[in-house]
Parts: sequence; structure tokens; C-alpha cells
Amino acid sequence: MDIIWAYIMIFLLAATPLLEIIGIVPLGIVSGLSPIPVALAAFLGNLITVLFVIFLVDKVKGYLLKRKKKKQMAAEGIVSSSNEEVIETKRSKRANKLWNQYGLPGLTIIGPLIVGSHIAAFMSMSFGAKRKWVTGWMIASLTLWTVITTVATYYGLGLFVSTDEYKGFLTDLIEKE
Repeated sequence: MDIIWAYIMIFLLAATPLLEIIGIVPLGIVSGLSPIPVALAAFLGNLITVLFVIFLVDKVKGYLLKRKKKKQMAAEGIVSSSNEEVIETKRSKRANKLWNQYGLPGLTIIGPLIVGSHIAAFMSMSFGAKRKWVTGWMIASLTLWTVITTVATYYGLGLFVSTDEYKGFLTDLIEKE
């Protein structure tokens, strides 16, 4: 039962903004927990809060866009109850398309390493990327970093200690009780 709490802690730590998979997965593995459940718990913890950030920013952007549109229409003396989208210029459509093609993948893949996954998701949404694109790229990025970190930690730990004999500090602590 105590070991389940260790995986729950991995989940909660990974869900905490500014604590990333890149740090939590190695912590879990070095502490003696099994690599695959650690990777899954950390991935799910981080993913849930990143999806929450994406959803929240999308809702706030939608609210602000509607508010801006109503103000523009009121200033022009137009009264409308429809929920039409704001008309984009050709230039803004093209810039948005270029951002979605090249900027989004770069930010979501490199972002978790440099600024963290939550901030990368927030920035991607703030720069105007669509929710479904940010969600897809963040899932791909978190999957990539989870696999890289898990494999590197597991095999890297094997360079320093015999993984057959090493139980980890957390496992030793739980067994002493």
C-alpha cells in the first residue's frame, strides 16, 4: 500500500507547474520505483494540468475576443446578437498558418526543456495557435520527453550501480517501516 502512495506522489509532483517530467521521472527511478509506472504516472500528471492550461487559456481568449467584438460593434453603432467570428485579414491568416506549421512544433518540443511544459502550452495558446494543435503537439512533446528521460535515467543509472542490487532510497525507506 505504501508503494502506491509513492506513485501518487510522482503523479502529483509531475502535475505541479514548474516541476517537470524531466526532473520527476529520474527522481522516481533513482528512488527505486519501477520505471514504466513512474513514466506513466508522471506523464499523466503533467498532461492533465497542461490540458487544463490549454483549456483555460482558450476560454479566456474566447471571452476576450467576444468582448472586443462587442466593443467594436458598439463603437460603430452596430447592434448584433450573433456570435460571428472576427474577420481576419489575409496577412493575419498567413502569419497564423506559418506559426502553426513551424513555430508551434518548435515551442512545444523544446519548451518543456527550457521553460517548462505549462509555460510552453500557455505561450503557444497566447501566440494564437489553435487548441487542437497545441493539444496534439503537447501530447507528442510530453510523450517524447517521458520516453527519453525514462530510458536515459534507467540505463544511465545502470552505469553507476548494478540495477539488480540497487533498490533505491525510497524502497529502502518503505521496507524499514
